[in-house]
Amino acid sequence: MSEDPEMDKMIKETSILEEYNINWTQKLGAGISGPVRVCVKKSSQERFALKILLDRPKARNEVRLHMMCATHPNIVQIIEVYANSVQFPHESSPRARLLIVMEMMEGGELFHRISQHRHFTEKQASQVTKQIALALQHCHSLNIAHRDLKPENLLFKDNSLDAPVKLCDFGFAKVDQGDLMTPQFTPYYVAPQSCDLWSLGVIIYVMLCGYPPFYSKHHSRTIPKDMRKKIMTGSFEFPEEEWSQISEMAKDIVRKLLKVKPEERLTIEGVLDHPWLNSTEALDNILPSAQLMMDKAMVAGIQQAHAEQLANMRIQDLKVSLKPLHSVNNPILRKRKLLGTKPKDGVYIHDPENGSNDSNVALEKLRDVIAQCILPQAGKGENEDEKLNEVMQEAWKYNRECKLLRDTLQSFSWNGRGFTDKVDRLKLAEIVKQVIEEQTNSHDSQ
Repeated sequence: MSEDPEMDKMIKETSILEEYNINWTQKLGAGISGPVRVCVKKSSQERFALKILLDRPKARNEVRLHMMCATHPNIVQIIEVYANSVQFPHESSPRARLLIVMEMMEGGELFHRISQHRHFTEKQASQVTKQIALALQHCHSLNIAHRDLKPENLLFKDNSLDAPVKLCDFGFAKVDQGDLMTPQFTPYYVAPQSCDLWSLGVIIYVMLCGYPPFYSKHHSRTIPKDMRKKIMTGSFEFPEEEWSQISEMAKDIVRKLLKVKPEERLTIEGVLDHPWLNSTEALDNILPSAQLMMDKAMVAGIQQAHAEQLANMRIQDLKVSLKPLHSVNNPILRKRKLLGTKPKDGVYIHDPENGSNDSNVALEKLRDVIAQCILPQAGKGENEDEKLNEVMQEAWKYNRECKLLRDTLQSFSWNGRGFTDKVDRLKLAEIVKQVIEEQTNSHDSQ
């Protein structure tokens, strides 16, 4: 059950198969929580998108926040939600799941749509931006931050020229309680709404020129140092070749959204009031982005870099107190200090309450995993992978009852002693953060 009894009443417990046929083989896309499939309503033969989540408090919260926002014309509608037991081919028994029936978005993702335009103009980019901004304004007016604003989550209703663009996937959305602290070590850790505005700035920049503002020649699984430095200092340019024909108004809104200090960034109201979104000028200059976005590998690289930036923002977003490294009582950092290596200046990490009960220890072990993912440390004679296996073993020992952690470790090929495949540390840290939130919420409600 979720924290919203009214929403729970809206979730149907009858079998979805009574009303829909599900195409288990056709996948529309893969969200953070798994693939989205096609389903057809038996009574009307209308096609819908079907998202399937394990039925957990976090999933119910996602549905609740999406439902709250979905009344807006630029947010994907939820048609209905079922709570059913479903068994997939690789599973030994059925599992409780939420099946979310949503409107079908036949027009595809934002960058794919732009690549199909022979003549994507600045005016069209402005009109798309306005619709995205209106969706965000609606969310923010409800105190909800989306926190996963990226091109893949911006879909067109159909293939017509004036098709609306809509925001989807509320898997990382959260209500801003107004009690978030702001450590100074990263531009990512900001009020969650500000994260959405930063992302909007990046998306506008890419829509206009076809490449990201904080470009790195050395792309890797995590954000490389040169790119990280550019992001943290807000260093980006408007290269003459692509930007000479683009209006000063467009450059102005990008500059005002990609401010390093969140308090200097435009609010969503500031975006909607900006001259670029309200211009009567033709702005019919054809943008270079459509041509560049025909390169699928390049688009995939842009999307990965943007997703990594968002993940970094969210990893830091734990409701905990933060202290400078020199005052932190953390076993990994303590060990490093004994080994004589210095922490990087300006980096902060969580300092737990000095509690000795099992729940505090269990949470601290999970935080050690996040620390090892973000700041990999290894003692003499061991490598970073061995160290990650060691801290994960400790975390597992204290959190064996946590289903989300069990499922996560299974998906990361954990054999009880170590990971048998290469681990995406950023992704692991993000999911472990979710485990901490789930555990904290369950302790608070007891």
